[in-house]
Amino acid sequence: MSKILPLLTGMLLLCTICTIAQTREISGRVTGQDDGSSLPGVNVVVKSTNEGTVTDSNGNFRLAVSGTNITLVFSFIGYEGQEIAVENKSVIDVAMKADITQLGEVVVVGYGTQLKQDVTGNVASVSGTAINNIPVNSFEQALQGRAAGVLVTAQNGKLGQGINVQVRGSSSISAGNQPLYVIDGMIVNSNNLSGTTSSTNPMSDINFNDIQSIEILKDASAAAIYGARASNGVVLVTTKRGQSGKTNITVGMQYGSSKPTNNRDFLNSEQYIELYREAAVNRDLASGFDPVNNPGDYPGSFLEDIEGTFDYLAGDTDWRALENNTNWEKEAFQKAGLFNFDISASGGNEKTKFYFNGGYTDQDGILIGNSFERFTGRLNLDHKVNNRLSFGTNINIARTTNNRVADDRQFSSPLQLVAQSPLTPVRDKSGILFDDDFNPAMFYYPATMELENSRFVTSVNRNIVALNAKYALTKDLSVIAEYGIDLLTQNEDRFQNSKTEVGRAVNGYGRSAWAQVFNQTSRVYLNYFKQVNLHSFDLTGGMDYQTTTIDRTRAEAQNYPLDGLTTLSSAADPILTTGSFTKEIFLSYYARANYKFNNRYLLSLSGRYDGSSKFGTDNQFGFFPAVSAGWIISEESFFNATNTLSFLKLRSSYGITGNADIGNYIAQGVFAPEAYDGSSGLSTDRIPNPDLRWEKTLQFDLGLDLAFFNDKLSVQLDYYNKQTNDLLLNREITGVTGFQQLYGNVGSLENTGIEAAVNYAIVRNEDISWKVGFNYARNRNKVLQLDGDNDIIDPSSTRFMNVVKVGQPIGVFYGAEYAGVDPANGNALWFVNEGVEGETTSIYAEAKKVVLGTPTPTTVYGFNMDLVYKGFDLSILFQGVAGNKIFNAAGAFMSANARFEDNQTIDQLRRWQNPGDITDVPQARLFRNNGAQISSRALTDGDYLRLKTITLGYSLPASLLSKISLTSARLYVTGQNLLTFTKYEGWDPEVNTDYTSDTSYFLGNDFYSAPQAKNLIVGIKVGF
Repeated sequence: MSKILPLLTGMLLLCTICTIAQTREISGRVTGQDDGSSLPGVNVVVKSTNEGTVTDSNGNFRLAVSGTNITLVFSFIGYEGQEIAVENKSVIDVAMKADITQLGEVVVVGYGTQLKQDVTGNVASVSGTAINNIPVNSFEQALQGRAAGVLVTAQNGKLGQGINVQVRGSSSISAGNQPLYVIDGMIVNSNNLSGTTSSTNPMSDINFNDIQSIEILKDASAAAIYGARASNGVVLVTTKRGQSGKTNITVGMQYGSSKPTNNRDFLNSEQYIELYREAAVNRDLASGFDPVNNPGDYPGSFLEDIEGTFDYLAGDTDWRALENNTNWEKEAFQKAGLFNFDISASGGNEKTKFYFNGGYTDQDGILIGNSFERFTGRLNLDHKVNNRLSFGTNINIARTTNNRVADDRQFSSPLQLVAQSPLTPVRDKSGILFDDDFNPAMFYYPATMELENSRFVTSVNRNIVALNAKYALTKDLSVIAEYGIDLLTQNEDRFQNSKTEVGRAVNGYGRSAWAQVFNQTSRVYLNYFKQVNLHSFDLTGGMDYQTTTIDRTRAEAQNYPLDGLTTLSSAADPILTTGSFTKEIFLSYYARANYKFNNRYLLSLSGRYDGSSKFGTDNQFGFFPAVSAGWIISEESFFNATNTLSFLKLRSSYGITGNADIGNYIAQGVFAPEAYDGSSGLSTDRIPNPDLRWEKTLQFDLGLDLAFFNDKLSVQLDYYNKQTNDLLLNREITGVTGFQQLYGNVGSLENTGIEAAVNYAIVRNEDISWKVGFNYARNRNKVLQLDGDNDIIDPSSTRFMNVVKVGQPIGVFYGAEYAGVDPANGNALWFVNEGVEGETTSIYAEAKKVVLGTPTPTTVYGFNMDLVYKGFDLSILFQGVAGNKIFNAAGAFMSANARFEDNQTIDQLRRWQNPGDITDVPQARLFRNNGAQISSRALTDGDYLRLKTITLGYSLPASLLSKISLTSARLYVTGQNLLTFTKYEGWDPEVNTDYTSDTSYFLGNDFYSAPQAKNLIVGIKVGF
């Protein structure tokens, strides 16, 4: 034992000495290659380990390493990463190259990626960092103002509401104008499943803090690889993935509040009494009575009636004392809070990489009763089995709960509270809510009563799962197999008790609408890449098989024993049970060839052969080809690169894309169930059309890419022309068939436009980084032809003026042109149907219908600026539109010079009162329509410029972070929609009412539609 102990002690000392000898310290400094400035905050990690550090404020680092064959990985946002072998070095200085113009950036295209400088089509790219942490429900809203030629419009300010996205204008009248959404290569469901005209948005199920980048394929060359569904553009969403190295954990929290972007002014009690007394007198005078001098000489005086109504509205209190002066607009809005929590972890090694994220959102809407809650989870895994085989998976789960409010068209919608008289209190003296039955002091059933006695909840469970495997057959040839599912289950639960407008007549009403969409995609494709001397080949070809089933069930019941029993099973009388099941199939074959010669001549050919169950038996398959070419002129020997112009590329493309966004079985003959004399049977519901086929859009694009000042300033210019033929429309057919209409391919339209995108890295050094960007797009939409000799589709709406007319944009406003007020008698005037130009009439039926403007902006633009000074950062985004009109359909009630008892906007006080008055508001005449008819009187410019987002942040210095064991820490304040510059007098110029679910051409209408929210949040994001 005495001999063994000294031996063990000696061996232990020897091991310790060896260990000390193998552990050494590496130091160095990291600078920018362009100007030699120090780079603080650079990540320095030992490759394939969790060991690492960050550079200090002077760019210096120190790191203890052990072992052999050590490689250090240097990474920093905005710079190209580097890997350096340590070998025997103890000092390693690194000069990192700035990635300013990102011409060498890899962008995602359909079924692959390309270098940005080699792209021959038009692809707009938005980084995930630009939209992360923006306080909106869905990522499409965060795209506003960030991509040229992409118009994003929220229908209104209700949470979880539908979003309209147009890429280079509207390409269809009735087959949909929304782009195709592809997440990590999988086409996902983006269709509205709402059981009401107020659409919901499936994209709000996606946590956009998971997004790495968004690419928008705009021209045919970029989009044709998606064939039959690409006419409206394609939005490719790529989520974040893990990187080899230490595990990085990031935690973020946001807290904030919201309020309306704008408030309107309505009459107070004193003004209301004044206007309506006057309106009643004017009505009496128009009836041949003299209510002022002889009020008792005749029965039925409107003046007497309105004063009795004042008693009614005031709830039997003395309205003459002005005891009540309710601001009903204020009652429609609520104090809205916002809370977001997000945690992510990423990392891995050479074999396996992972990215995990969990998110929670709890947000109140600005309207009473409106709120939105979302739980999300994501796991992205990538595993490399060997040098040939790798596979991965993307798993996303989400649960959203949307407490909704009534559609715009219903009196129970919150903003229709503004129709109530200011004389009416919200509650009586005992604290009971007023409504038009239980406490008869209101003209209309109020949203306040609805809110306390009903439930309207839409809940969604969504699972998106994608699996992929890649096998390298040879060094240059790989086969990729993918399978994915998108399972969306939505339930709308609505209950209105016996105190509600709907429920009181039936002793309570309940409804449940359940829908499930199961989308599955199988895909196999080959990719071949080969570089031979000056020639580069990138070939892709494969097939997709996609099926989508939609299962719907709806049940309604009434007659509840108690208001506290709210489930359908509690009702005594089931009144409706209905259901449907539909299925659609797409089978597709596609190929693309990209060729590059001598780094300057580019050619791309693509084609997709699509088959769909949606179309007629004679036209189920269609072919969608595209060709594009590019010439990098700056690579030519004759091009003398200067400090001014450093890059120049000319590109052009032409191709065909399709639109298949129609319902299932439209091309087929359909029978519907019928009940007759107690027996079940079938009746013909639709006749078949075997010739029904896709809409086809032929698009030409000519573009120029330039870079100046050593690539610090980049400019992209484009001209395009899109011609859409074989429009899918319901066309009139002969009555001998027993039917009046048949869905067919008739008509055509076009979009022409220009786009410009400019980005300039003004300065970047050790202390400051300053970048600005601007994008601009102008589009002209025109209907070229409809069915046969018909030149107009006029739905004869009782609320709106939108029509489809040959020679005009889709949804153009078409109606009577308001000519002002007759100074002699206060009559509203319109331009006449007959006679010389400028002749007017006070008879509305004689007014001439004319084109009054377009609801869709002709110009869309955005400006952004990013400034970093030491630890501070400032980001600003302005967004705007121009060239469109907005029709205030609610103006027939709220701005109608006292036509009805509805409270009026303050501008109605400038009404005509005496002969010779010059004004645009006709004389007030109670219950007479003097100028409130549908006309251009309620039509105003919709142009606006908005401070969309502004963020001010501060990141803690690396020297402090190292002391508290953090890799990053940032505090920030974000404001959204803080300023809006517009001439529109309504609540908000970004609007389109949900009064109707048909948004193909019912556009640009405001009908008591909620404004956008003005958000202010504070947030913190910490990494360790």
